[in-house]
Amino acid sequence: MALNVAQKLIQDHLVTGEMNPGEEIGLKIDQTLTQDATGTMVMLELEAMGIDRVKTEVSAQYVDHNLIQEDYRNPDDHIFLRSAAKKFGVHYSRPGNGVSHPVHMQELALPGKTLLGSDSHTCANGCMGMLAIGAGGVDVTMAMAGEPYHIKMPRVMGVELTGKMPDWVSAKDVILEMLRRHSVKGGVGKIIEYYGPGLDELSAMDRHVIANMGAELGATATVFPADGEIKRFMKTQGREDEWSELKADAGAEYDDHDQINLSELEPLVAKPTSPDNVVPVTELAGETIYQSYIGSSANPGYRDFAVASEMVKGRQIANGVSLDINPTSRQLLQQLVENGHIANLLSASARLHQAGCNGCIGMGQAPATGENSLRTVPRNFPGRSGTKEDKVFLCSPEIAAASALTGVITDPRTMDMPYPEIPEPASINAQEMLEAPAETNSEVELEKGPNVSTIPDFDPIPDDFDLPVLLKMGDNVSTDEILAGGSRVLPYRSNIPKISTFTFEGIDESYYERAQEKRDAGGHMVVGGFNYGQGSSREHAALAPRYLGLKVVLTKDFARIHLQNLINFGILPVTFVNEDDHELIEEGDILEFRNIHQTVQEHNTFDVKLKRSGDYIKVKHNMTHRQIDLLLAGGIINWVKERQ
Repeated sequence: MALNVAQKLIQDHLVTGEMNPGEEIGLKIDQTLTQDATGTMVMLELEAMGIDRVKTEVSAQYVDHNLIQEDYRNPDDHIFLRSAAKKFGVHYSRPGNGVSHPVHMQELALPGKTLLGSDSHTCANGCMGMLAIGAGGVDVTMAMAGEPYHIKMPRVMGVELTGKMPDWVSAKDVILEMLRRHSVKGGVGKIIEYYGPGLDELSAMDRHVIANMGAELGATATVFPADGEIKRFMKTQGREDEWSELKADAGAEYDDHDQINLSELEPLVAKPTSPDNVVPVTELAGETIYQSYIGSSANPGYRDFAVASEMVKGRQIANGVSLDINPTSRQLLQQLVENGHIANLLSASARLHQAGCNGCIGMGQAPATGENSLRTVPRNFPGRSGTKEDKVFLCSPEIAAASALTGVITDPRTMDMPYPEIPEPASINAQEMLEAPAETNSEVELEKGPNVSTIPDFDPIPDDFDLPVLLKMGDNVSTDEILAGGSRVLPYRSNIPKISTFTFEGIDESYYERAQEKRDAGGHMVVGGFNYGQGSSREHAALAPRYLGLKVVLTKDFARIHLQNLINFGILPVTFVNEDDHELIEEGDILEFRNIHQTVQEHNTFDVKLKRSGDYIKVKHNMTHRQIDLLLAGGIINWVKERQ
């Protein structure tokens, strides 16, 4: 049977199940990735489970999110993470070394391997011929402990690339075109695999741009072949001998299909407040901007910064505009310095920031209230930038640089300049800031500052209970809205009681106090619409509400990672059988749940009673037997403890 790349990767790592779309499968995980906003919990979970040393081939802990050291909390946690990396046998990427995804690609990614990361954009490393999947932190913990990762076998969507990209069109426009066509739900339950002659147009980092924002499509993963371009990239990193070819068999088929003629693409922009709100830049030309931001894991490559450098060389940024340059790795920053690109940008009045996630997750570089911000970041969910009333547009570096020069959103094709030709560097000579794991760990102790707390204990879900609806929400509620990132919130990522005070504050500032009142009285539930929990993989968006007594989430459907996070912490996720029943429920209503333990084990569909009217609402769950076991144990940590 002829196999595509995704099927080959899954077949080579299949531990349980069959490769039939929708059937649960277990996968052997070769590598893991954690970052500091999620990694502290992973390390505490390893400690709670009594794990001595990770069982993966490679695990890496990156410090890229919480770089601002305004007090003791972030640096204390960096010390804790470094000690945990030593104790558990994990690579440690020091603060300032860069964003996890491009650094992992440069240093550790290998064709043919699986990668599980506690960051939703882990899928970026699918550019290397890997099966790279984002997941909740506790799922990554289990993989580090040597357990398989369980998902439902995705459909594989083949996207054939043909043609040649015109000048002023780049990889960002490819993924924005996919979002324009398929929306933020278009990749749910799918792996997106790119193939065809158009691949010759895309460098390894261009492929990273496209694979990274597969998360915005809702895809389980994005996959590219490991071809000659990946070999070239690994050679620049001094890792050519680690390359192996991986490509689809002749005649390989796909469950779903699409085709993009690169020659027909034009510069695109995603308007606020969703990555799929995509229009041609010509529709927005002339709108005034306050900020233009280049960087993030969604545009981490050398050319992404070099093309902007060449565009602004010898020119000045428009008055009143902040051009923010966020290098994505120390290696990249050193290259840009050596080749004069940082000098070009600084001479044009750009602002240079440290290598890390920074403004992408609201950690600095927040725009002014109500002012337009053009960004090469992957997401523009409301408030994610750090400004509550933000207006963030997603775009390519070409549009960002052109607009910074003019002060208004600008079609770069209208600029009076030739399109910059940016050759890829032939070799790399950069300072190493990735610490390899120690060979022995018997003498290592975890170093915990006062901000590192223990994981709360949770009781299993009761059999019979009545729950008030504390919040009723609409569609596409993101994890940023459930629990924000940014410099106010993320420093408390190791302190669940404190971080819970920020839960749902962007939707209802009274939620925390109301949840506190209901917690001792049996807890509460929330109701949502379509695509509930989209965006970041942060398990805190399940863990913090769980701490406040959240027992049930009832929606029209769930985003993949958040669904598993809810189950991992013992929260019952159910959906409406009849989506119109969403309108029957009001905030403050009480729903009656009866005989839940037996019901969820024997039935996928059951009734809950709306106490106010006496009506019954039919709901369903889509959990596997394994997931039901986790739920009824009170979450995965309890489940592990029961088996020790």
